[in-house]
Amino acid sequence: MADPKGFLTTGREVAKTRPVGERVKDWNEVYVPGSLLPIISKQAGRCMDCGIPFCHNGCPLGNLIPEWNDYAYREDWSAASERLHATNNFPEFTGRLCPAPCEAACVLGINQPAVTIKNVEVSIIDKAWDANDVRPQAPERLSGKTVAVIGSGPAGLAAAQQLTRAGHTVVVYERADRIGGLLRYGIPEFKMEKRHINRRIEQMRAEGTKFRTGIEIGRDLTSTDLRKRFDAVVVAAGATTARDLPVPGRELKGIHQAMEYLPLANKVVEGDFVASPITAEGKHVVVIGGGDTGADCVGTAHRQGAASVTQLEIMPRPGEERNAGQPWPTFPMLYKVTSAHEEGGERVYSVSTTHFEGDEDGNVQFLHLVEVEFVDGKLTQKPGTERRIPAQLVTLAMGFTGTDVENGLVAQFGLDLDERGNIARDADFATNVDGVFVAGDAGRGQSLIVWAIAEGRSAARGVDRYLTGASSLPAPIRPTDRALTV
Repeated sequence: MADPKGFLTTGREVAKTRPVGERVKDWNEVYVPGSLLPIISKQAGRCMDCGIPFCHNGCPLGNLIPEWNDYAYREDWSAASERLHATNNFPEFTGRLCPAPCEAACVLGINQPAVTIKNVEVSIIDKAWDANDVRPQAPERLSGKTVAVIGSGPAGLAAAQQLTRAGHTVVVYERADRIGGLLRYGIPEFKMEKRHINRRIEQMRAEGTKFRTGIEIGRDLTSTDLRKRFDAVVVAAGATTARDLPVPGRELKGIHQAMEYLPLANKVVEGDFVASPITAEGKHVVVIGGGDTGADCVGTAHRQGAASVTQLEIMPRPGEERNAGQPWPTFPMLYKVTSAHEEGGERVYSVSTTHFEGDEDGNVQFLHLVEVEFVDGKLTQKPGTERRIPAQLVTLAMGFTGTDVENGLVAQFGLDLDERGNIARDADFATNVDGVFVAGDAGRGQSLIVWAIAEGRSAARGVDRYLTGASSLPAPIRPTDRALTV
């Protein structure tokens, strides 16, 4: 244990955010640069180095949290980075974007505020980059085997990096114009600046991974062509089929899926547009969906100068403390105030959209909703609660239903789907097609970034074993695994 009394003498402190009035005027990350430096060693010292570290179980990657907490407390940042990278290819991504199920499983969290694991993690990796401790790890010899990875999100990148380091020649195909998948275009800049992706891509290029952008497998390049060129294929194309809202008025202009709206804002930051083709400027904005993607839409609308922002959620407002049905160390559904919510707007729970109303030009102007409640286990409309609210821009952030089957990738490969519409796979992440594997949301369904990286690492082991007959690559999970956080 780094500090035997740390959890008794040191209170929980987290990274400070910049003033709202300042940060909504730019797209930079919301945190005060350097705010963790004076406090992070003591925060790491709150770790109790438990005999049974439940944080390991809370983290799908199996991060060695007590070990790198100890190094961080002692300010041995190089050793901390080595321990961190032993289980996680991209801790700067998870340290900024993961909802930290490890903290929900922290033993200290039974009756005190949990250790700030996420803040310690991001501090370690940021210091590692600053100290030039993150270097390319090129393989000592090449295997002569080739692998194609379809998709450059966290699952695809993790699989590609592991397979490259194992000595295989890996090519990553991405249908967008830049590498990163939803990390690039789905996550707003104020949550994670894209420079973090860029320098990882440069590290991977130096290790030998090759990248091809603007190529959609199934349309621009057929599965037959791909299988002729490569010894194995990893499908990490995500679960990109968005859940829609089939109510009257859905066809009105100004109603968009979140993943139509958010990427355009990111393209403005990248310099592709002077202003987004879909903007909230001066408009009454309604975001349908209460999750993280909905919060991303809220924060984006604030920065675009929305007249008002309202976020709707069909479920009741969660409590601020664990309920009996979600005991420690499971991941509880709690009321969460993100940085986007701190910036303003209204959150409305237990409501359902009945229809949209437009003007004579076909533009959405109002959203009609009704309150709902659970009756005999079913959500039921409450009579007399109908009302309408202004809505000149509506974003649908209600999650995803499965992998994209329209572009031809699934059909061309002849891949089987499971009952949830995801690509089916076995314990080695192999599909029903010989030499074709699947990782991330394409096989798991919509999930967390930490699960995506864990799946990419595990799928890489399956591919390596398929190509060589054995593998020493780590495999933190199997497709059937369900951690205490799920």
